[in-house]
Amino acid sequence: MEVTREDVERAATLIAGRVRRTPLYEAAPGLLLKLEGHQHAGSFKTRGAFNRILSAGRLPDAGIIAASGGNHGVAVAYAARALGVRAEIFVPEVCAPVKVAGLRALDAQVTQTGAIFAEAYEASAKRAAETGALEVHAYDQPEVVAGQGTVGLEILEQAREAGGVDTILVAVGGGGLVGGIVAAVAGTVKVVAVEPERIPTLHEALARGGGPVQVEVSGVAADALGASKIGRIGLGIVREAGVRAVLVGDDAIVRARAELWRDHRIAAEHAGAAALAALRSGAYVPDPGERVAVLICGANTDPSTLG
Repeated sequence: MEVTREDVERAATLIAGRVRRTPLYEAAPGLLLKLEGHQHAGSFKTRGAFNRILSAGRLPDAGIIAASGGNHGVAVAYAARALGVRAEIFVPEVCAPVKVAGLRALDAQVTQTGAIFAEAYEASAKRAAETGALEVHAYDQPEVVAGQGTVGLEILEQAREAGGVDTILVAVGGGGLVGGIVAAVAGTVKVVAVEPERIPTLHEALARGGGPVQVEVSGVAADALGASKIGRIGLGIVREAGVRAVLVGDDAIVRARAELWRDHRIAAEHAGAAALAALRSGAYVPDPGERVAVLICGANTDPSTLG
């Protein structure tokens, strides 16, 4: 694996004190919810942002630059402000207004350009080449993947105290989160990757047996899971570990998000509810007695849309 458990453990040490140990609680018998929406900046992305920036050592005068569907940018902006450096963030036009507002509240310079993440990324890479700013990729850098994997270590530790866990369900966009978690927990618990039917980047790459493939991006979770290609690092880790990828429809995601708010008062964005949607729709059916941890990966949403 390009990113190993040792890399994740080093990341956990490096970012300790910078990120929150988010709650894991048993919502129903055998169902554990990992609430990464409680993380600084509202998503797991803060873990990878801090690990990438802190691993770089001395930062350039131009600061930090990133492209994002929204959550990664907010996380990078949060980390940059905490570390006292400048952040420039590029987001696509589909970026949720609440995330754009969050970026500006964190003093980031925001450029909204392109219809999808890939176009915003192209613009950010060009700008980074001009300025010399440190690039913090949304999902396809080893330090970012290792940082995201620290949530997997937490799930293992917390679940041990709660009666154990057999399977972790993880939503997939660019693959940094699932890759990091697989690196962290490989050989101990099963990981199942969950993607929207309308953005099947991992599913298509695994089905074709080669590298990342281009897919169309649309649907309710496109602002957060809208990578048009799976990342090379995450794909390699997932393929080596034999991870299964399942698909969920937009209707199932919407229902799962509504359930989280109605039954648990958990505010989740659509991407944050995708992993639960796999359970509720039957895309993943646990065996009798199987204990499943569902990662609620983000909470950057407009509260007025919750119900």
